[in-house]
Amino acid sequence: MKREYIVKGMSCAACVRAVERAAAKAKGAGDPVVNLATEKLIIDPLEGFDENDLIGRVKDAGYELERASGARDIALQIEGMSCASCVVAIEKSIEKLEGVESVSVNLTTERASVKYDPGKTRIQDIKNAIEKAGYRAGTSTNSSNDEDRLKRESTIKAYKRRFLISAVFAIPLFVISMGHMIGVKLPAFLDPHMNPLNFALVQLLLTVPIVFAGKDFYTKGLAALFKKAPNMDTLVGLGTGAAFLYGVFATFQIAAGNHAYAADLYFETAGVIIALVSLGKYFENLSKGMTSEAIRKLMNLTPKTAMLKRDGQYVEIPLEEVEKGDILLVKAGMSVPVDGSVISGSSTVDQSMLTGESIPVDVKEGSKVTGGTVNINGIIEIKTTEVGSDTVLSRIIKLVEDAQATKAPIARMADIVSGYFVPLVLVVAAIVFITWLLIGYGFVFSMSMTIAVLVIACPCALGLATPTAIMVGTGRGAETGILFKNGEALETAHRVDAIIFDKTGTVTSGRPELTDITTSGGSDSEYALKLVASIASRSSHPLDRAIVKAYDGELLEVSEFSAIPGKGIRALVDGKDMRLGSRSFVGISDPFVEEQSKILSEQGKTVIVASINGELLAILAIADVVKDSSREAISRLKTSGIKTYMVTGDNERTARAIAGQIGLDEVIAEVMPQDKAEKVMELKRRGFTVAMVGDGINDSPALAAADVGIAIGSGTDIAIEAADIVLMKDDLIDVANALSLSRITIRNIKQNLFWAFFYNTVGIPIAAGVFFLALGLRLNPMIAGAAMAFSSVSVVTNALRLKRIPLKKEERT
Repeated sequence: MKREYIVKGMSCAACVRAVERAAAKAKGAGDPVVNLATEKLIIDPLEGFDENDLIGRVKDAGYELERASGARDIALQIEGMSCASCVVAIEKSIEKLEGVESVSVNLTTERASVKYDPGKTRIQDIKNAIEKAGYRAGTSTNSSNDEDRLKRESTIKAYKRRFLISAVFAIPLFVISMGHMIGVKLPAFLDPHMNPLNFALVQLLLTVPIVFAGKDFYTKGLAALFKKAPNMDTLVGLGTGAAFLYGVFATFQIAAGNHAYAADLYFETAGVIIALVSLGKYFENLSKGMTSEAIRKLMNLTPKTAMLKRDGQYVEIPLEEVEKGDILLVKAGMSVPVDGSVISGSSTVDQSMLTGESIPVDVKEGSKVTGGTVNINGIIEIKTTEVGSDTVLSRIIKLVEDAQATKAPIARMADIVSGYFVPLVLVVAAIVFITWLLIGYGFVFSMSMTIAVLVIACPCALGLATPTAIMVGTGRGAETGILFKNGEALETAHRVDAIIFDKTGTVTSGRPELTDITTSGGSDSEYALKLVASIASRSSHPLDRAIVKAYDGELLEVSEFSAIPGKGIRALVDGKDMRLGSRSFVGISDPFVEEQSKILSEQGKTVIVASINGELLAILAIADVVKDSSREAISRLKTSGIKTYMVTGDNERTARAIAGQIGLDEVIAEVMPQDKAEKVMELKRRGFTVAMVGDGINDSPALAAADVGIAIGSGTDIAIEAADIVLMKDDLIDVANALSLSRITIRNIKQNLFWAFFYNTVGIPIAAGVFFLALGLRLNPMIAGAAMAFSSVSVVTNALRLKRIPLKKEERT
């Protein structure tokens, strides 16, 4: 069972690499993976795993680690408190409960904040403990789902505050220091020629609050340097710190009478860069907050309360208090609180927000309903079957979160590069400084070039390029019922060039249906179907049930019914002797019957003959029909250059008939369930990247063997567990959509990586002054800061374009 931790203090891809290196050294911490966008570390605990060792090693690397436990936070309103002793009494009463991790009671707001393990205690137990202490507990608010959102909002506010403080002081600082270049005339007491010391001191006073606002660049960045794990904060801290310290040195020189230093203070460089980087981080976090919007939408589907039937009455209770077996009332317009089955009433349920399927579903007694779907009309009572983390919605959210937390192979490459990138930049910066000094351009010019190199080289964009695209891509898939279980599946899917489909329940509906009815001598087919459906209604055979399902009308009276296993059924229908079954059982030998039987059999259909009073009544054909979307799905896949196969245990003739209907390239028929995986391996040995699409238990070995296993969501839990991609709908179009989404997302990642490398590849040489001697081209450190900030924002913004990928059914072509 993998463990998840929240990492605090990361700022760029170099931080990711540093945390992963530190975690890998911890005892028993297998396969550590860090995601910069979600700020989480996931490890696979091995034998002898030491969590304290893990936390300690990550802390030594300069970062904080917090276990992302399954604990739940709630806030309870409390009535009856009057003083501090009331607070103590309530806290002690709650702390005695098993599973309570922390409790804090606020007398002013009259609220109790409790963190507890829902597997060991329940909200009602906490309420009972409060009442046992002599007070009354009111309504509760479950805040566990909102925890990440609140943390993200807090981070966004912090960066916004940091930027605003920086900007308030950076604007006048820039005007004072650079105003003469744009025609701004300074008052006499600030004129660098008349009062150079005032000119320097005012800039120093304006820069100090900016440096304080950006203190993390120094406290974290320089600490990371000493720990031999430099990161983005290190580069900004060194660059702006050098500019600030030089400005302080210059101010002392001016005070000592060396007024020439007033021309090169560099306070504005430190101040403006911090302001620009803070602005970039604000926009970056604002955009990152939008990447997980899909999960928030899913979480918002679940109502906060439910109507519980208790002693014949309905009472509103918090959703967390619903247990398996409870009877709940769901009125028109309400969301279904949890998974369950309808025990009374009928209605129409909108599942679009959960599965992406726009057509509402009719439900009645015995129908299953899923938490998060909306009851459109009618009133139904449901008996809960799954609650909490076991509901379909919770499992979907967990799948999406796991996919967003994992790392695709392409992301690992970016992390490895960035791990070496920052130390390399520090070496380049040192070479730049020494080179310009040796050439004779002086300390100030050399420092300016060095600062520009340090600032523009920050690898923020590199670290965000992959995780943000994966988060948005997997979220977009979840909105339309396509669930990627990990980042590797998302990346591998774009390389698929061969797909194997299971037949029954995947390409076909998996249920026998009446497809043809041919009557003899111009008989009324509607009346013939009525007769056949009447006798079939007395049988439980699947073929007979398919006939009954095809007839929607009043049935005739049936008597003296008998069934002959393997042959057919006979009875008196409306007083007439009737038989239904094989040709030999019915006893009719006729060229017309033989011809029709041959035609239908070649189409892969099962032929049944009906007779009445010894004469031919009708010839019926029953088949497991192809799903409506199968032909379009296969066509789209073949247009993309993908080879399509169908593997089935059915006979060759039936399999080829179905394959011909939908245009499959090849058919592999009469295959035993255990041999399906071998067919997958055979294609892989031929050099194909293979996807397997199935829905049954017998498909799970093949799903696991394939490069990408795709399970139809209505299939078995075992098939879904073995797959890499889960389709919530029985719609093969979503196979094409999943591969398309993968291709678009990987293309987006490559675009992000290109631009991230482009900024640094082009920016660093210009900042270093490669073109200065020949063209006089140099990069002002403030422009470098703006470019660095823009690079991060542009990468995240590009990833957000994935939210608009058209995958809806009406947009399919």
